[in-house]
Amino acid sequence: MAFNHDLIERKVGLLGVLTALTISVAGFVQIVPLYFATETTVAAPGIEPYGPLQLEGRDIYIREGCYNCHSQMIRPLQSETERYGHYSLAGESVYDHPFQFGSKRTGPDLARVGGRYTDEWHRLHMINPRDLVPESNMPGFPWLADSLVDPAGTPGKMAALRAIGVPYTDEQIAGASAAVEGRTEMEALIAYLQGLGTASRNWK
Repeated sequence: MAFNHDLIERKVGLLGVLTALTISVAGFVQIVPLYFATETTVAAPGIEPYGPLQLEGRDIYIREGCYNCHSQMIRPLQSETERYGHYSLAGESVYDHPFQFGSKRTGPDLARVGGRYTDEWHRLHMINPRDLVPESNMPGFPWLADSLVDPAGTPGKMAALRAIGVPYTDEQIAGASAAVEGRTEMEALIAYLQGLGTASRNWK
């Protein structure tokens, strides 16, 4: 047994082939069953694709690195559900590409933040978080209030998402530019946050 192990380590080509084979088999066993599990491919009750403004807000959320400090995944533990609400379901993220589960919580989890605060609260919080939460170490994002969403890019984003399974209609894509015309990046980000977790309030 030791001889075989030594032989594998000395022959780089053999080691590479066996490593690739091991990873392929492990990946196959873990990934393929997910394609047949409806809880990961069917939207949870009340989950709808993002509207044009929310979709742009999500891109801004990613661009500004918000996911580095805020997770969007509530674990099925009593301490988590008591603080944040219903635990996260895979079906909540079927239209997220990529999903925003996150793993680090410098700030609170945002999976259920939608509707907890007013739009004005979010606006003030984005400009200077310490005006509302004195102990916050979150940076401000005041420039978002002055930057407009580019309406020319929104239909292409929605069309690309439709190509990978998000059920946008031709009418939704055609009206996407008008839906974000003249809206600021601040408004888009707030629209995204205000939609997070709202469907879960009807779950048992």
